[in-house]
Amino acid sequence: MFFEKYQFELITTGFFLLFLLLVRWILVMLITKISRKQGINLARIHLMNRYVSVTLLIIGLLIVPFIFGTHVKDLALVFSSIFAVIGIGLFAIWSILSNITSGIIMFFSFPYKVGDKIQIHDKDFPLEGIIEDIRAFQLHLRLDNGDLVTYPNNLILQKAVTLVQKDAIDELFEDGTDLI
Repeated sequence: MFFEKYQFELITTGFFLLFLLLVRWILVMLITKISRKQGINLARIHLMNRYVSVTLLIIGLLIVPFIFGTHVKDLALVFSSIFAVIGIGLFAIWSILSNITSGIIMFFSFPYKVGDKIQIHDKDFPLEGIIEDIRAFQLHLRLDNGDLVTYPNNLILQKAVTLVQKDAIDELFEDGTDLI
């Protein structure tokens, strides 16, 4: 009964989902190809692919109700309530979102790579070390004394950074410091 009544909508939804999967596949291939050409860490490539998948999922969840004939005014009430709750929650975690956004920006345009030795020009807390990892929220920086510092992505984009030595990761192994 349900399948007979909504046959056209179900077929349309199937084609739309196949289209989203095709778009996801194309974007994942492009991100992977560009990232490997630039020498970006595999973990960061997977993170960006996850962002693409979640974004396409949200787009799909927004469009599928319209395929089944839902009117904008019906969804407006639901979404306004949901966005009010999410807005309050997001205001409380704005710095986390700032770090994630910075991580996305760093993925595409950060001139330094894992293994480079950099100097962060922060007047309160200047740092110099080797980039050990670049994550969604923070950059892992191994200092010369062996300490591991996690530096927020949003701050790394706000501070002046100098490249001290390219591919300095080998120094960590020569002096006996163990990477974890």
